[in-house]
Order: sequence, then structure tokens, then C-alpha cells
Amino acid sequence: MSTHNTPLPQAPAAAVSGGPYPGYSSPIPIVRTHLGHALASEWTKIRSVRSTIWTLGVFALLVFGIGLLVALAVRGTSADLSGATALAMGFFGLLLGMVCVITLGVLTTASEYGTGMIRTTMTACPTRGRVLAAKSIVFFVLAFVVTLVTVTVTALVQTSLLTGQGVEPPTGQDWLKATVGISLFIALIGLISLLVGSMIRHSAGAITLMIGAVLAPLVIALFMNASSLEKVQQLLLEYSIPSQMGVFYDNTLSHSGPSGWEPLWIMLGVTAAAYAAAYALLRSRDV
Repeated sequence: MSTHNTPLPQAPAAAVSGGPYPGYSSPIPIVRTHLGHALASEWTKIRSVRSTIWTLGVFALLVFGIGLLVALAVRGTSADLSGATALAMGFFGLLLGMVCVITLGVLTTASEYGTGMIRTTMTACPTRGRVLAAKSIVFFVLAFVVTLVTVTVTALVQTSLLTGQGVEPPTGQDWLKATVGISLFIALIGLISLLVGSMIRHSAGAITLMIGAVLAPLVIALFMNASSLEKVQQLLLEYSIPSQMGVFYDNTLSHSGPSGWEPLWIMLGVTAAAYAAAYALLRSRDV
């Protein structure tokens, strides 16, 4: 056997100086990524997932369907509706439909951790704060628009059905609170769910926690009958999520507590605190 070593071929000078394809330029422009790219990515993901269509579809069906049934039931009775507006009938469907917004908010972040897709997301955009901001903006806008359209259509149908039934005609302020105000409130609850999903990184756990946070204070307060717990009971009733939602429809469980637009400012503060916590944990954890 010959022990002669064959010399390795040397690369051409042009290849050494200019790479294997001298003079080649990629047709894909190389640009620095920014928030717009992250927004486009998150919008593509959220609209291409079937669960988004199903969840928002069930939400619209619940809000409109229950609102229509309530209006028809009230119309078929001789109940005294003086002092109330037709807009208040939209509260019942929205209270149940809110669960769909909470679920979608959690799945927007937690599902990526469950499937491992978050690794691809963070590889494409290593700036974690930008990813969280893009997810938050896309989800908030989507939840707000869908809620606004749904509650507006529902309110128009209820108003037309209950005209002449003794209800008071809603004012411009009533319309603004029952459409734009409640839509912002529901979108913020969904955004908090998204942030909780980012912190917990478990879909079932985050959904359970959010539903408990929405319903538990009201349920606990209903069974606080001891006189020593009266102040605690009153506090839970006033600041529970269903009671704060009722403020937008002038239909609350107590005559004290938040009023006007105060529930929206309270929810903004809670959202800011949740966002700060989610951002801090996102930067300190491994993917």
C-alpha cells in the first residue's frame, strides 16, 4: 500500500477573496428587525390557528345569542322595566362569553411553551421584550375589535326589540360605556390572561387561575354572612370582576364602590402590574 499523501486541492484565489460565489448578492434584502416584523409574525400566527376562529366564534355566539334570548324573554313578559335601558340586557351574555377571551389570551402564549414553538419564536426574534409586546398588541387589538363589533350589534338588536316596552332610551354616554368601555375592559382581562399564561407557561393552570380570579371573589362573598366579615364581603362584592362589568351597564351589586369609568382605570393598573411581572420573569428565565 502506498503511503504517499495526496495534497489537498487549493481553493482558487477568487474564491478565497470573495467567497465561493464572487460577486453574488442575495435577492433577499438584509434589514434590521423591528417591532413591525414581530407584529406581522404574531398576527400571522394568531389568525392561522383554528382555535382562534373557534374561540372568537363561540364568544360572538354566546354574547349575541344570550343577549337575544334575554331581550325576547323580557319582551314577552309584562315586567316593569322603568328606570332600565335595553343595553343592560347585554351583560348576561358577555359575562359568560368572557371565558372565551380568557382562554384565547392564555393560549396565545402558554400554548407555545407547551408545543415548543417558543424556541422557534425566540430564535427568530431574540429580543424577548419585543416578542411579548407584539403578542400583547396583536391580541389586545383583536379582542377589542371582535368584542366591540359583537356588543354593538347585540345592543342594536336589543334596543330595537325592547323599544316601546317601558325601557328608557339610552343616552350617548350609555352607548359609549356599553360598547367602547366594556370592550376595552374585556380586552384588558384577556391581556392579563395572556400575561398570566406567559408567567405560568401552562395552559390549563393559567386558565383555571384566571377563571378563579374572576369568579371566586363573588362566590366567596355570597357566603360571608357573619357580621364580623361584613366589610370584607362588601369589598369583594364591590371589586369583583362581574360587579365592575356591571358598572358599564349601571347594574351593580352595591351602591358603593367603583362607578363611571373607574373599573377601566383599575383594570389598566392591574394590567400594568401583570405586564411588569411577566416581562421581568421572561428576561430572567430560560426559554
